[in-house]
Amino acid sequence: MIIMVVDITKYVLTLASLFLCVGLVSCIKNDLPYPRIQQNITSLAAEGQSRDALIDSVTLEAVVYLDETTDIENVRFSEFTISEGGESDLDLLQGSYNLTYPLYVTLSRFQKYKWEIRAVQDIERYFNVEGQIGESVIDPAACRVIVTMPENVNLSKVILERIKLGPAGITTIMPDLRPGEIDLSQPLRVEVKAHGRSELWTIYAEVAELLVATENVDAWSKVVWAYGSCPSDMKGGFQYRKASDSTWTDVPESSVTQTQGAFSACISHLEPLTEYVVRAVAGTDIGNEVKVTTAATADIPDGDFDQWWLKNNKIWCPWNENGEQYWDTGNTGAATLGNSNVKPTDYTPTGSGQAAELNTVFVGIGIIGKLAAGSIYTGSFQKVDGTNGILDFGRPWNLRPTKLKGYYQYKTAEINYASTELTDLKGRPDSCHIYVALTDWTAPYEIRTNPKNRQLFNKDADYVIGYGELIFGGTMESYQPFEIEIKYRSTSKVPSYLQITAAASKYGDYFTGGSGAVLYVDQFSFDYDY
Repeated sequence: MIIMVVDITKYVLTLASLFLCVGLVSCIKNDLPYPRIQQNITSLAAEGQSRDALIDSVTLEAVVYLDETTDIENVRFSEFTISEGGESDLDLLQGSYNLTYPLYVTLSRFQKYKWEIRAVQDIERYFNVEGQIGESVIDPAACRVIVTMPENVNLSKVILERIKLGPAGITTIMPDLRPGEIDLSQPLRVEVKAHGRSELWTIYAEVAELLVATENVDAWSKVVWAYGSCPSDMKGGFQYRKASDSTWTDVPESSVTQTQGAFSACISHLEPLTEYVVRAVAGTDIGNEVKVTTAATADIPDGDFDQWWLKNNKIWCPWNENGEQYWDTGNTGAATLGNSNVKPTDYTPTGSGQAAELNTVFVGIGIIGKLAAGSIYTGSFQKVDGTNGILDFGRPWNLRPTKLKGYYQYKTAEINYASTELTDLKGRPDSCHIYVALTDWTAPYEIRTNPKNRQLFNKDADYVIGYGELIFGGTMESYQPFEIEIKYRSTSKVPSYLQITAAASKYGDYFTGGSGAVLYVDQFSFDYDY
């Protein structure tokens, strides 16, 4: 996506200087400090992983995601590579490791760099009985289960519907609990065994004061997410009203999702910055009332791409020269040996204003150079790293939009440049890529395209709260509108940063794409409703 190149003349002069210095080595005392070359984990994989590991060379952390049946106390690594020339104090390819706690590996070359490797393992656990209120609370750390029951239930004759407290297929429970009648009038203790180890779990039953409860309400800008609980044999729903009104509105049944005694709904078409009252209902029973205030809405700064200025008569910048920068491009690098490959254009979907034209081109002299994939992103270019680039991704943002909208037009080209890891893509049509992400970053996220310490955006990373994307690999005759739905992992987490990226070549980060591919984008905006 972002390609940076530097003036070859500088390299030639530098090499000439080095050769001149060779003959003087014996006359000059070598008192220069050792160079500081950060040593990174470049690849990591474990047997029984559920998806690719996440490697962050800024925080020196690596996260391994394990399948639930993998023994986290005996993890074997199948792949472990580090920066060329570096050394590791541990050979992770030998033996097995207990990843219940973080594992620390020290990489060294002139200096030492301490890396933390940790594992994430999600084990599906459930405990459901007939007539329970809401979902059971399962606490693996404390080895306990809490199930909530109505007041009129005989706890000595509770009907167990299903139970799973450990990894699928390898867990046994003693005494053997199967669907049927169990006694929860007293805490029930069971032994859960897996991987040759056992844990003592306790199952408790609590009696609810309320038959129906409004558990949680998360207010966005124009929608509210509501969560409630009721006995599992009842149908749950919600009602809402403005705090200033007295009339309740029923949430349509089609908008409510229920699993056992837990149910939820998305209440849409609300007004921003307005106080609402929400309550759960089930039959004639009414739950507690919860007051929330919806958030504001906001436009994407410079989302119309009408503001541009020409820096040094060569580099097109997508903001007003005297205004605040919100977007940036890879032009700083591309213009070193050529022209800006991202530029303004009068060719727009509305016939007025300007749009962004993103071109994928080969930048260099003769055969010396690299592919520069045209891209525009929220953030800022920082500096050149050899023939690569370092930039900051993201702008502060705390709202939760539901869709990214805009216009785009794309002309594909045959992929004629590819990195070694993507050579199989050569000859295929290139694809454009537009994506939006809401993250919990505490600062702009550093992107590095240098293969030696590459760090790119990862849509599957834990820092992503909401994400949506558009990928297209054909040729369009005119602008088309697009809507990208943003899917959130949590309705309660509030983002801290916004990242939007549009690229003429999906794999431009890897210097892979088709020279001649062109993407036009314009009129980016957010929708806050469903």
